[in-house]
Amino acid sequence: MIYIDDSTVKVGGVILPGLFKSMEIKGDALIEEQDVEGRSTKPKQAAGYEDAKINLELILQDGPVLTKLQKLAIIQNLFKKQGQEKPIVYEIVNEHTAVRGITQVLFKNLTTKEQNKNDELSAMIEFWEYIPMTITATKAGSTSSTPAANAAAANLNPEYQGYLTNRGAAPKLQDKTATTAAADNAETQAYKDKLGAMPY
Repeated sequence: MIYIDDSTVKVGGVILPGLFKSMEIKGDALIEEQDVEGRSTKPKQAAGYEDAKINLELILQDGPVLTKLQKLAIIQNLFKKQGQEKPIVYEIVNEHTAVRGITQVLFKNLTTKEQNKNDELSAMIEFWEYIPMTITATKAGSTSSTPAANAAAANLNPEYQGYLTNRGAAPKLQDKTATTAAADNAETQAYKDKLGAMPY
């Protein structure tokens, strides 16, 4: 039998079958603690809120329409259908969750328990509140996208701007056999050694 009362929860358009034993909704604030040398107490700073967690406990029994295992199959298909690789975001409808401001959830955990010589199944369900995040993409390769950087670039001397464009490349020598500073130093040192060896 499917019990429908004030505690009915509809997830993804499906009313969860079974007798509701309990519903618990937990919401936590995010508080950051800082270590300060020389102080025994840690200063605390509010950082936001964690996603709410909803825990339901259902009792599944055989009824005139559905058996306890058929009811469990309905819940299992919400948690993970065959071939499903990732959790799905569901709409949740319930007076309690509505007051707590929860409209979308992820089915986080499903635990079932069957006792010996008992004709019922216990199903413990955990939902996590889902709040979609808006991610803004930026164009790759843009180095001076800020107005301040653009203004600074506009005020540069044209000669210096030309230098910035071409910097990083060493000037190429046309004559590959040209004398370099290192070669000059070696020749000078050899000449000095030769002079030092001469008798005076």
